Amino acid sequence: MYSLLIAIIYLAFISLGLPDSLLGSAWPVMRLELGASLSMQGLVSMIICGGTILSSLASERITRKLGAGLTTAVSVAMTAAALFGFSCASQFSQLCLWAIPYGLGAGAVDAALNNYVALHFAARHMSWLHCFWGVGASISPYIMQYCLAAEHLGWQDGYQTVSILQIVLTACLFLSLPLWKKRTASGSAGESTPPVGLRKALAIPGVPCILTAFFGYCAMEATSMYWACSYLVEYHGLAPDTAAGYGSLVYLGLTFGRFLNGFIADRAGDKLLIRAGSSILLFGILLIGLPTGSWVSAVIGLAVVGIGCAPVYPCIIHSTPANFGEQNSQAIVGIQMASAYVGSTFIPPLFGFLAQYIHIGLYPWYLAVFALLMFWMTERLNRTMDNKSSSAVS
Repeated sequence: MYSLLIAIIYLAFISLGLPDSLLGSAWPVMRLELGASLSMQGLVSMIICGGTILSSLASERITRKLGAGLTTAVSVAMTAAALFGFSCASQFSQLCLWAIPYGLGAGAVDAALNNYVALHFAARHMSWLHCFWGVGASISPYIMQYCLAAEHLGWQDGYQTVSILQIVLTACLFLSLPLWKKRTASGSAGESTPPVGLRKALAIPGVPCILTAFFGYCAMEATSMYWACSYLVEYHGLAPDTAAGYGSLVYLGLTFGRFLNGFIADRAGDKLLIRAGSSILLFGILLIGLPTGSWVSAVIGLAVVGIGCAPVYPCIIHSTPANFGEQNSQAIVGIQMASAYVGSTFIPPLFGFLAQYIHIGLYPWYLAVFALLMFWMTERLNRTMDNKSSSAVS
């Protein structure tokens, strides 16, 4: 039963990644058919992100009422319905309407699944599960590419295909609900206590530090991915097609690094892996910014940044119950997700503004600011937790 449940959760993490790459892959064609401008993609993305932030903040109450399994099943069903709605859209306003359940579903499932795994499974599973998110995000562009290239197919078919995959997964999740309940009954904490809530969660020592750290990490990760190609083209003079291949090294390093990280996560521990990952990604940023004028060091640096990023996100999530208590973890994981979405949504566009009006050569310095913020805040959290342990012993 354990193996079957973890397999279902792995599939759920693939489903989390599946929709994330669709809009960007299809937008050049979608916008022409829907009569939308290039920049209107940002509006759809903002509505989705707004929904994810709201549902992440509400995830504690939702999960306490429905349970992690049912919350996940309902949330995936919402995203499946939204994706099907996208496939039927004939006007841009309809995309905006369907983006609401899309975002609400994505935020709730993200927070519920991450907390459930942090509570009930070993650290290696957290790394591998986030690796499988990368698998889902890698598959969907190929699905959309095939549909755009095939005769008699289009972007609507790409969205419809992913929607069908999500519907199948929804059915699997509903069928698996007894497994979730059995696993929760064997060792869950905090179900009978009242909800923590946002205000109480923020008052817990160390929580503001980890929220700021998560914001900084996701801001840095998203900016490094979104602007890597433009930096290689505009600053180092690479051809766009060549830069596209090298620009994906951050993402590939991240996915491969999480796969490898799973083999050492249980032995090394979350704290050590976060420190090691932070040090590696800072070294990667240094390589990107070396004043040699060579694109080779920048490309190597992008891969190193991806490898360094690999353990940070899953280890921060997995360490939440240990740092703040199992009874508080769902509330704090939900707020962490919201903080992550704020960083990944608003900070990359800010760099675009700076690149346009100042210089794109600021790219490594911009990454360094948020990487150092993350490193500083995680170390402050470690000191807070060490002081808390010392006080408890004495």
